Amino acid sequence: MREYLRHFALSDDPFTKEIEDKELWLPPSKQAVVDEIVEAVHERHSVVLTGEPGIGKTCVTRAVRSALDSAVFRFTYCHNVTVGRRDFYRQLCVALGIPKSVTAGEVFLSISTHIEELNRERLFPVFLVDEAHLLHQDTLDHLHILLNYAWDSKSLLSLLLVGLPELDERLKCRRNRSLYSRLRHRIAVGALSPDDTADYIRVRLARVGGSRDLFTADAITMLHEATFGSLRDIDRIAHAALRASVRRKRKCVERDVISRILKSEGEVNP
Repeated sequence: MREYLRHFALSDDPFTKEIEDKELWLPPSKQAVVDEIVEAVHERHSVVLTGEPGIGKTCVTRAVRSALDSAVFRFTYCHNVTVGRRDFYRQLCVALGIPKSVTAGEVFLSISTHIEELNRERLFPVFLVDEAHLLHQDTLDHLHILLNYAWDSKSLLSLLLVGLPELDERLKCRRNRSLYSRLRHRIAVGALSPDDTADYIRVRLARVGGSRDLFTADAITMLHEATFGSLRDIDRIAHAALRASVRRKRKCVERDVISRILKSEGEVNP
């Protein structure tokens, strides 16, 4: 067992990203985002979700996946978006488990036919495209056609585009207006509040048997201010703080430990 786990009587790393969907903790603000996306999918709408790196977009989409009934919704995840349009659709074929075709037209036809077949089987497909701000323009040019069925009179697919804030700016460009107009829900994920950060740390600690007071209030305040409420940065710095506190034979993580870590990373002035 790792030394810091023994020292603080923890059963596992409290700040690991390897956590089951059902165990994810979300503050009320992010749970509201989950609820809105789930409602949008039930209404057969499409969504664009944006936010800064590490802010919790993946936690939100994992919670959405967990909330959707797999007997009704077919959830497909795609994150390798730095490819051209044909290769994007070819890897979508792989994710859907359908044979890959040769030409771009055949690939698109295979996917659209598969979507229609799923609907006949009373299954509703949801395509999540992560890192969508990196999509090639030729893919963006074509995605709205994937949402067009029966002369644009039927909604057979929900598209969930997830990316950094620049995705929203790209979609607003005149060239992408056909796609943007079909994204009925446009949601920005915000940072954690100070109270959210404190609750997040305590919930993560409690999950592995840790004391809720393992991080002092001052340490949590400094951690929040330094990370601007970014979950990914909170996890990284909090993990480093546990290890550093063990080396100093501390019984809890105090503000000076957080300060030293931030200084070593160039985040605050000495």
